[in-house]
Amino acid sequence: MHTTDAAMKPVIGLTTYLEEARTDGCGTVSAAFLPETYLKPIIAAGGMPILLPPQPVLEGMIEQLVNRLDGLIVPGGWDVDPALYGQEAHPATDEPRPKRDAWEQALIKEAIRQDVPLLCICRGEQLLNVTLGGSLHQHLPDVIGNGQYQPGGYNFNRIPVEIKPGSRLEQLIGANPGPVPVSHHQAVDKLGHGLVAAAWSEDQVVEAIEYPASTFTMGIQWHPEELPEDFGLFRGFVEAARRKFLSRLLPASPSSVSAELNASLAGPQLR
Repeated sequence: MHTTDAAMKPVIGLTTYLEEARTDGCGTVSAAFLPETYLKPIIAAGGMPILLPPQPVLEGMIEQLVNRLDGLIVPGGWDVDPALYGQEAHPATDEPRPKRDAWEQALIKEAIRQDVPLLCICRGEQLLNVTLGGSLHQHLPDVIGNGQYQPGGYNFNRIPVEIKPGSRLEQLIGANPGPVPVSHHQAVDKLGHGLVAAAWSEDQVVEAIEYPASTFTMGIQWHPEELPEDFGLFRGFVEAARRKFLSRLLPASPSSVSAELNASLAGPQLR
């Protein structure tokens, strides 16, 4: 088979915001958008990003869409609706975005089911945990006594993290990545089914999670798109997506998805 470099680029879907935005050309409109910082490392790593705006989840569409993706990124944004993990909203919790929650949860479930490489960042990591039956700390200052994880003003704080030895994350970015950029007031509390913690802050706040039953499913609480040193993370993710792309060029074979993965998707924790 003869292909060009462009033909070999894996297609990476990225979910987006759907918010009111002010523009010079269109005025104030409801718009789907995503900061360019999420796109640059995917392009640099050899992926081809496409945006997936929130929309109604119709029967069969998620399966069809994910089947056309080689990788999926669920990025940051507003807080996950606490009703999804059985809690009342904290006064500091954002107004829920139910359409985005439902859209991204459906994509997460299907990406895991089809074993499509999945990278979830900040809010995305939290939604991955909730989707697999976990819960969140709604306001970290209530837990650790300070607001160092979210300095405000759209700024990032830098904190050291401890990486779990032998984790996929350690394989991608090393054991000592240095301080990482954070901007979050919520974090993983109870881990979802099948997930393991892969990084912690000095306060023992979970800063990364992994789903070992999948080929590549990872949640990162910090913002790797803001940190050039984390390029290994995106390179590893895009390489996993490339392998998924190449596997689809081969003759169909029986599914190799593990029993653990199937059990987690069938469980009652998936809403």
